[in-house]
Amino acid sequence: MGYQAGEFDVIVVGAGHAGVEAALASARMGCSTLCLTISLDAVAFMPCNPSIGGPAKGHVVREIDALGGEMGRNIDKTYIQMRMLNTGKGPAVHALRAQADKFDYQHTMKQTMEKTENLLLRQGMVERLIIEDGECRGVITKTGAEYKSKAVILTTGTYLRGKIIIGDLQYESGPNNMQPSVDLAYHLKELGFEIVRFKTGTPPRVYSDSIDYSKTEIQPGDDEPRAFSYETTEFFTNEQLPCWLTYTSEQTQEIINGNLHRAPMFSGAIEGTGPRYCPSIEDKIVRFSDKPRHQIFLEPEGRNTEEVYVQGLSTSMPEEVQLDILRSIGGLENVRMMRPGYAIEYDALIPSQLWPTLETKKIPGLFSAGQINGTSGYEEAAGQGIMAGINAARKVQGKEPIVLDRSQAYIGVMIDDLVTKGTNEPYRLLTSRAEYRLLLRHDNADMRLTEIGHEIGLISDDRYGRFLEKKRLIEAEKERLRTIKMGPTPEVQEMLREVGSKELDNAFDAYSLLRRPEVTYKHIARLIPPESPVPEDVAEQVEIQIKYEGYIRKQLQDVERLKKMEKKRIPEDLDYMDIHGLAMEARQKLDKIKPLSIGQASRVSGVTPADISVLLIYLESFRKVAN
Repeated sequence: MGYQAGEFDVIVVGAGHAGVEAALASARMGCSTLCLTISLDAVAFMPCNPSIGGPAKGHVVREIDALGGEMGRNIDKTYIQMRMLNTGKGPAVHALRAQADKFDYQHTMKQTMEKTENLLLRQGMVERLIIEDGECRGVITKTGAEYKSKAVILTTGTYLRGKIIIGDLQYESGPNNMQPSVDLAYHLKELGFEIVRFKTGTPPRVYSDSIDYSKTEIQPGDDEPRAFSYETTEFFTNEQLPCWLTYTSEQTQEIINGNLHRAPMFSGAIEGTGPRYCPSIEDKIVRFSDKPRHQIFLEPEGRNTEEVYVQGLSTSMPEEVQLDILRSIGGLENVRMMRPGYAIEYDALIPSQLWPTLETKKIPGLFSAGQINGTSGYEEAAGQGIMAGINAARKVQGKEPIVLDRSQAYIGVMIDDLVTKGTNEPYRLLTSRAEYRLLLRHDNADMRLTEIGHEIGLISDDRYGRFLEKKRLIEAEKERLRTIKMGPTPEVQEMLREVGSKELDNAFDAYSLLRRPEVTYKHIARLIPPESPVPEDVAEQVEIQIKYEGYIRKQLQDVERLKKMEKKRIPEDLDYMDIHGLAMEARQKLDKIKPLSIGQASRVSGVTPADISVLLIYLESFRKVAN
């Protein structure tokens, strides 16, 4: 027998990275919110790599923070290493990545949820949804508790009919041997949702004191670490822990090749489709048999544990084979394994069943976010989570939904990809998926999204005031540089010689001089200092906005031309495999579909707008050669 357990505005099912952002957003927007999780010990748990950020993913964390979400603030409190990637390239692909103390990360996030007004965090396994007049009006748990609500958000991760696979061993389980959610998976099928079976995996963990680090290469954090959150004014630690780089060996290849008949992904034991961009080590050895070795990163899982994550060695091989593989790697010859790696299969919704708000088309009032929508990664999940929480709350409040477009955020790119194209494999965000990536930089997430965050009530008036002051300072400094002339004085010429830039023949305004690649804002400010010191984040924006002004304008023109060329015809015999600028996924799918026009090609699942740009350029050169 069931019982009435309470009424809420919004119920969030699951407390992983999507669930916590959804629940916090809803509660902070004034909605009474219940977050139900199978285990309170798994709130914001990291079942795979102990890190946050990286290319495209780091951009999403910044966007979540700019909207008023929690992931950036939480990792700033609990990181053990911070590192900016791709610093040798342009700012569009700069990406912050943090190694997390995974235990501290989840405990700190759980504490944040517990202390949030309007939010009740409770343990319970949801088995059914309450559907009234075709709309979702609550949930029913395994214990018979009936919770009523005006909206429900499913953020079940990889728990739906989860099955762990290690060699010949298979058993029902969520990640890390948590309970799976079986009845809810079948219930969603009963409701008529299209379900797909996906797979992901994780590597073994080993004891740190059994690693010979002298045979590995140290990977330290940055000397001057950056923060993910715009609210972080000081770091909580100065003592960073290093990661370590090593490589597989010829012996590794021999062990894997000699045991492929025992590998579930080759024996047919695994049904689900795995992530293209995060292959298992056995898949890498087979697909890239010409490569003599593969990188392996050794990442500590926290400050107070000996557990080390073996990044790059995801596998579902039998346990004893995993140990042999580990001991074939430099520095791990005498390693002791703490946990074996495994593959996990799970059910997911085909995301084309969702509106751009992340509400399901089939059942109003029911939203979904995270890996249940076919994505992979903590950051992708959290990005969907905050948007689902925002839109569920606004639906309850009778307000218009918030939908980010592709020119506003990587979150907009991701959701548009999912709901427009669907996905037939676990979706991962890449910088190449964004056609506006010069606009969607790591450094300017606040400029793009803080207005929205304030409008919906997730950014405080105080933070918004600081943001407006930052914008004012940027424009004021840009205007100052426009009005100041820098002539060929000895000081200016010496600075230009120092940086390897051409000396001046006549006077230049400082704004124009800063456009030179070799000249930085610091060089200019040293010669013509402002009346008051310019904050570092303001100086960064001034430099990037001036230096890349022309490129951004040109990109916007290219996008406009792209829209006009959507109906351009494509030769039927075009060899897509010969277009090396296309992502391999795009080449394979275009070759299979063979679209007749650019418009048709742009709608093929897995083909990004960036791929279409490459295709247009190729067709133009193809036609010039033909003529």
